[in-house]
Amino acid sequence: MAQVGGVSEPLEMSIANIDPELQPFLDAFGAMTLDFSAAGLQQMRDGMRALLDSAPLRRPESVSVEDVMVPGPEGDPDITLRIYRPRQSASPVPALYWMHGGGMVIGSYDMDDDLLVGAVEHLGIGVVSVEYRLAPEHPDPAPVEDCYAGLVWTATNAARYGLDPERLAVGGASAGGGLAAGTALLARDRGGPRLSFQLLLEPMLDDRAITGSSNAYADSVVWTRDDNRFGWTALLGSRLGTSDVSPYAAPARAIDLAGLPPALVDVGEIETFRDECITYAQNLLAAGVSTELHVYPGAFHGFDLMARHSALGRRAWRLRWSALARAFGLPAPPAEALP
Repeated sequence: MAQVGGVSEPLEMSIANIDPELQPFLDAFGAMTLDFSAAGLQQMRDGMRALLDSAPLRRPESVSVEDVMVPGPEGDPDITLRIYRPRQSASPVPALYWMHGGGMVIGSYDMDDDLLVGAVEHLGIGVVSVEYRLAPEHPDPAPVEDCYAGLVWTATNAARYGLDPERLAVGGASAGGGLAAGTALLARDRGGPRLSFQLLLEPMLDDRAITGSSNAYADSVVWTRDDNRFGWTALLGSRLGTSDVSPYAAPARAIDLAGLPPALVDVGEIETFRDECITYAQNLLAAGVSTELHVYPGAFHGFDLMARHSALGRRAWRLRWSALARAFGLPAPPAEALP
């Protein structure tokens, strides 16, 4: 791939590579429009809130779900955590600390509720999901500091909820994956909770948009180069693309990745995040961090949530939950139980 002035030359996007089972989902999403004007952003948030409020929550008898308000970063408002755990457990269970996606500007911990209930059912673990503040109203460092504050509280109070603070992982998808990586960096650098694993799913890692895939898939549906720029600008403002960006906000900028917990990094083949995710996984490996990398052929951003029950979606979730189970020293869940 040719490089010009440190930026990859644009490549022609090839939707011909798309997994045939995913094409109908891509077509359906292509009829939608993301509007990141001030009015459009609020309308998208309101629409998502209405959709989430109208959907009944799945609450199996085997899973306990509780919302708690906990202290936020010093001097900032309290934050909400949603704690999922097995109702019947003879000993403390490991826990996944989860951050939702949404490009740093939309989304809520409600959006992954069914997925996280399933993780408790299938793996027998606990999950703690954080409701972090969103940009642009709350720019960097508010989102990652909220996530870190919730992680510290979770580790400190784990025993009260039957969770094992010695088996604690961070994870998230898209913006949440980037926040999970940033939170892991904060935990290392501040001497915070000792983490067992990072589950980084198609993570949003780099504000600079200099990779080949950020150019090749500039006009890809679901999350375009312009959408990505809006999210990063909302988070960073005038610091976007400059040297004044913290690696906790954009983990791809981290120089030293040594001492981080083992990781799984994954991403779709035909999305703007592809190359930054591959590079981050390579850099983790170079720093001596045990890392598993998956690039899903023919997959677009968010395929794993939009088409969870497709063959490729099920494969992705089997690999993810199996990797998390291994990190916690648990048996792999049965394939038929996923996603």
